[in-house]
Amino acid sequence: MRIPFDNSYAKLPSQMFTPQLPTPVKAPQIIATNTELATLLGIDPAELASADAAQVFAGNHIPDGAAPLAQVYAGHQFGNWNPQLGDGRAVLLGEVVGSDGIRRDIQLKGAGPTPYSRSGDGRAWLGPVMREYLVSEAMHALGVPTTRALAAVTTGERVLREEILPGAVITRVARSHIRVGTFQFFASRGDMAALAALTDHVIARHYPDATGPAELLDQVIARYAALIAKWMGLGFIHGVMNTDNVAIAGETIDYGPCAFIDDFHPDSVFSAIDQYGRYAYSNQPGIGAWNMAQFATALIPLMPDRDAAIEAFTAAVHRFPVIYDAEWLKVFGAKLGIAEPVDDDRALITDLLDLMAKDGADFSNTFAHLGTDTARDQFLDRAGFDAWAMRWNLRKAANAAEIMGKANPQIIPRNHQIEAVIAAGRTGDMAPFHTLLAAVTAPYAPLTEATAPFARAPSKGEAVTRTFCGT
Repeated sequence: MRIPFDNSYAKLPSQMFTPQLPTPVKAPQIIATNTELATLLGIDPAELASADAAQVFAGNHIPDGAAPLAQVYAGHQFGNWNPQLGDGRAVLLGEVVGSDGIRRDIQLKGAGPTPYSRSGDGRAWLGPVMREYLVSEAMHALGVPTTRALAAVTTGERVLREEILPGAVITRVARSHIRVGTFQFFASRGDMAALAALTDHVIARHYPDATGPAELLDQVIARYAALIAKWMGLGFIHGVMNTDNVAIAGETIDYGPCAFIDDFHPDSVFSAIDQYGRYAYSNQPGIGAWNMAQFATALIPLMPDRDAAIEAFTAAVHRFPVIYDAEWLKVFGAKLGIAEPVDDDRALITDLLDLMAKDGADFSNTFAHLGTDTARDQFLDRAGFDAWAMRWNLRKAANAAEIMGKANPQIIPRNHQIEAVIAAGRTGDMAPFHTLLAAVTAPYAPLTEATAPFARAPSKGEAVTRTFCGT
């Protein structure tokens, strides 16, 4: 299998990674491959069906030109500092420059232990692999910057979690896997040479208009604020917004205990490891600002005047909520079919969200049904919704249906549907996975008889209240 590698991270100082081969597996079999993404990366789609494909995507065969490595980083996990993290179950095969001119990483996740595994087995089980494939490709289709899935394979081996489970590997593609925690690792150790080299690499790779650390910080803040606003507009909860899960490129990364809200409650938490709700839906913007403060702190050692840098970087971080609020207004304005939202529209938006929260209205379906006769059916307080709708009708644009059609998905990867697909996959039945994948990667298409079931909110018996990392 030919992959046109053009590696750059492997040429950085050696303390940034450890050369690491994947651990071979027993009997890999393809679950899914992404023809569209392969074409973008310069990989012949025909080779995805070759006998070698499963061997490559499982880590049994290393393609020519690859430079396999595990990256090191640190991070704040649920607010607690951990000075030594890293790719504990992932191996970066290398980078390719796509037909769009963008450089991307190709990484095997679940590829076996590395020096950063911290006693973990370095493996992934089938459930999280299927979840990440589905949700990351859905997020791409929804217009959210995200890592993507190139392939997924079963390994023919078992992994031990709370029970014995089928093993799997996902091939993840990202603009890079460099994180806020990567900067924190070198800053905390006082390794200025590595920190400077990392900064130069990120600027050249992701932010070529930035002239130094200060402008890099500004641009990362702007990109990250816009990303979180998109999450909020979809009712998406990341679940583990640790600094080691914040991609410097501004993409959504690490789909562990993530979830989309069904019945809307702003303080919703799904992650089983988020015991105190640090990363609840409503907390995500504030945590975003906090994460950017940690990034700013890691960059300060590069500045010639520490006191001046602290003052300037503090001001930059304080701009995060301003940027976020503007992006949030833009996102939710579009969801209401408002062509040019203004500050006065915030009350209209928040009043609808308050009505939704009071009645536990389904987040996605409420917005998808706006402007139709079934919109008020999402609410118990229909008189309250009718009063709100009268105000909305005075504000929405003449082409509101067109605007909303591009902002309000008909289908999202709902938690109960993902769990059903995983349950089928554990028995070897992958047909439900492919059916759901086709539905969630066409989220704005009009519903058909075949796809309408995927827009249905879960019954009380189907609702998923907890999600898990799978590590």
